[in-house]
Amino acid sequence: MKSDQSNAANESPRSRTLTRKPALLAAAALIATGALGLAFGTNMPFAIAETPQQAKAVETIDTPYGRAPLSFADLVEKVSPAVVSINVKGDVKVADNDMQIPGMPDIPEDNPLYDFFKQFRKGMPTPPTKPSPSLAQGSGFFVSEDGFVVTNNHVVEDAEDISVTMEDGKKYSAKLVGSDARTDLALLKVTEEKSDFPYVEFSDKDPRVGDWVLAVGNPFGLGGTVTAGIISAHNRDIGSGPYDYLQIDAAVNRGNSGGPSFGLDGRVIGVNTAIFSPSGGNVGIAFAVPAALVKQVVSELKSHGSVDRGWLGVVIQNVNDDIADSIGLPEPKGAMITKVTEDGPAAQEDIKAGDVIVEVNGEAIEDSRDLARKIADLEPDTKVKLSIVRYGDKHEVDMKLGAFPSAKKLAALEQDEPADTGKQMKDLGLSLAPAAKFPGAGDEGVVITEVDPSSDAADKGLKPGDVILQVAGVNVSNPDDVAAGVQKAMAGAKADKDTVKVLMQVKTGDQTRFVALSLKKA
Repeated sequence: MKSDQSNAANESPRSRTLTRKPALLAAAALIATGALGLAFGTNMPFAIAETPQQAKAVETIDTPYGRAPLSFADLVEKVSPAVVSINVKGDVKVADNDMQIPGMPDIPEDNPLYDFFKQFRKGMPTPPTKPSPSLAQGSGFFVSEDGFVVTNNHVVEDAEDISVTMEDGKKYSAKLVGSDARTDLALLKVTEEKSDFPYVEFSDKDPRVGDWVLAVGNPFGLGGTVTAGIISAHNRDIGSGPYDYLQIDAAVNRGNSGGPSFGLDGRVIGVNTAIFSPSGGNVGIAFAVPAALVKQVVSELKSHGSVDRGWLGVVIQNVNDDIADSIGLPEPKGAMITKVTEDGPAAQEDIKAGDVIVEVNGEAIEDSRDLARKIADLEPDTKVKLSIVRYGDKHEVDMKLGAFPSAKKLAALEQDEPADTGKQMKDLGLSLAPAAKFPGAGDEGVVITEVDPSSDAADKGLKPGDVILQVAGVNVSNPDDVAAGVQKAMAGAKADKDTVKVLMQVKTGDQTRFVALSLKKA
């Protein structure tokens, strides 16, 4: 719709003053009842954009910023028939999620607090993993009149039987056409041959922060439920891959997963996927996969049953100021490799942990998510040119991408409590011992047994049980190797600096990262 700003520009200050006061009073009354919605357009009555079902005009009122709907009822009446409840039967391991904490709700991997609670869970008794029958419910919506349904991958993952229930209570069996764990999207197809299912379309425009949004779904198995809110933010990183999410404040709860969020034109602007919720209930922060990405993924799932993405075969992290300073980068940009996957594409090339990828095919890399997106946008077997900085030296690597694997995330290593304080390294604030002395820690590296709470190591998040794999680019297997690495960093430091940055590769569970510790010169 066109903006009212051009119309407002043609009005005199006098006319705007005369019309604003009654409009503001009306707006205040609507806000008090929770019914105010803003729609930018002309002074014609607000109408839902034409969808596969003919829309009726919505009764509206003038506001200083355009026409506002008095109710969402007509919009809901038109879109809700296309929204379905997803019912799934299957065998699920009751303790398959290591986030099961007594007295607390499940924490999904796409929750921003997942990594925190994963560490909290370590050391607690492990419940039995005997498979048990499971019934699950979620939401979805028709995207074609012949019965294609979009939902979340986690709603139908490992399902043995899938059915969809419509608003009028009709139930249909469905089959999985394809799924994509990377975006948590899945495409279903109703098995009954029919060509008159009500469906909705995806929006072709990006919503603005502050735009109205309606979430329709099946929370807590209650059946079709509608909640209203606004777009709170764009480009949210929730720690679930390289893709960005919309943040909305509409009430989204368990069971809303896979359901659509609509704009006021009746088109889908996102698929509700995750919530931020320490309590397990709605706290007003929900995340949706943007419509543009959903359209792209659904098209590939419909054609191929899967989404093919390029893969480097590395684990990466962002470069901070300390790391950039320790390896001679002029600014904290690029993606640092923390691990090279065995038998992956990068393992066949001159690529090592500690390298920083700063360009792909001549395009600068801002951070780790930027690299992940650029590689994921390329097809497997694509040839790429990487620009890599290794401790201040830059070189090029030409390689061929692999196909992104579909295997699930590996379970974290269980670590036993360390029994030996090992050799003290007071300057770093660490006590260390060879990893080989601790069952479960692995055969490589040095285990941190104690951390001085007042040290830079504590400030950088190091803790007992972490394993140091490298110091200043050199693999370590005992505390003496760490000391030698520190001496190497000291020797290579610039003479005009009072503080040396010692770069270490650290493993916590199955995750590795690089940390640059500050060490004052003697």
